[in-house]
Amino acid sequence: MTVFPISQNSPITWPGPHPATADVVVIGGGVIGVCTALFLARAGRRVTLLEKGRIAGEQSSRNWGWIRQQGRDADELPIMTDANRLWRELASETNVDIGLKTGGVTYLARTRKEMERYGDWLKHAKTYGLDSRLLSTSETADLIPGMSHSYEGALYTASDMRAEPWVAVPALAGIAARAGASIVENCAVRALDIASGRVAGVITEQGRIKAPEVVLAGGAWSSLLLRNHGVVMPQLSVRATVAATEPMPMVYPGCAADEHIAFRPRSDGGYSLAAGGFHELFVGPDAFRYFPKYLAQLRADPLGTRLLPAAPRGFPDAWGTPRRWSADAISPFERMRVLNPAPNKSKVAALTRDFGALFPDLGQVRIKTAWAGMIDTMPDVVPVIDRVAALPGLTIGTGLSGHGFGIGPGMGKVLAALVTGGQVGHDLSRFRLSRFSDGTPMRIGPSV
Repeated sequence: MTVFPISQNSPITWPGPHPATADVVVIGGGVIGVCTALFLARAGRRVTLLEKGRIAGEQSSRNWGWIRQQGRDADELPIMTDANRLWRELASETNVDIGLKTGGVTYLARTRKEMERYGDWLKHAKTYGLDSRLLSTSETADLIPGMSHSYEGALYTASDMRAEPWVAVPALAGIAARAGASIVENCAVRALDIASGRVAGVITEQGRIKAPEVVLAGGAWSSLLLRNHGVVMPQLSVRATVAATEPMPMVYPGCAADEHIAFRPRSDGGYSLAAGGFHELFVGPDAFRYFPKYLAQLRADPLGTRLLPAAPRGFPDAWGTPRRWSADAISPFERMRVLNPAPNKSKVAALTRDFGALFPDLGQVRIKTAWAGMIDTMPDVVPVIDRVAALPGLTIGTGLSGHGFGIGPGMGKVLAALVTGGQVGHDLSRFRLSRFSDGTPMRIGPSV
């Protein structure tokens, strides 16, 4: 099993062409778009999923691979518990091994203050019947043996899972296609087709698709497309680096993290390593424009974001990226098929050092490969899942803030219900778009 994330060099599985009409068009072939298309197809809708590059080519194949209920925002939790169940069901519907394992998630605490913060979150876990619990110093050492550091304790959820994202999301796309969804890669949506003030379809680089409903699940690109239609959404994207080790002895079958390092075993016998609570923001026009919206997040975690100079050419918030374009011209989405940021080399070196220091008995840590992804994030670290009042027929599912892979099936089911008028089954008021403009005080999602 390859450990490389999907990229612009990956083969095209679904070349198209796309149909001329559909009941629903889904923009974006990440986990949210794929799962939305799957549940729309199961609801009997003629759905077309359009991806400018490759299915799961961006953050959906570059994430940590955690499927966690632990640490979720209280309003995400019921959707996430549903997603946990759906992952098991969907894994049984494909002959592809997606690496789905129930190994638990553990948050390691170095201080009593961290343990108190984890304890505060437990009330949400109890509300939804999760098996989350606090571990003592000795219980933590027993759970993950061989660590050189003695932790104050940990927060542990045994029912949490992991999977290989670069395998899992394309496998889900296969299920969607077999359910009747039309999937087309390498086909950018240039603009929404608007008629009489409402959505009438989309205009792609291959032509027009007539459809009364459109779901925007474009990840880091969503805000850019919306801005071209006069809809403001204060979304930014941050870079996160991941390193993959060569095969090593198993120390823990689940996912674990402290404030410096996060790790999980992969199906090929190696570990995926990442920096716990660290990401990087390329400063661009939108970063300046939306800065006031992010003040509360910056105050809550002033050291969690490292600011970098201007984004590379073609990135969503690069200084040279157009904010306006016509539907008959090449769009920014065609100019960058796959958002493929370079990993932070110094961070890879630090991860290698820190993992080796935490588990000295493992011997030398050899890195097989490393990559980075751009995480679409919102000021309060929870997504926008909403119908757009200003453009009837448009539904947004974006800004998952690094939480998207695990919750993907649950959010896809919710978005499909929003579009079809079915029973959503959850209170989505926390995720409405208008919270950024109606004077609602910013409430930051839990930093656990």
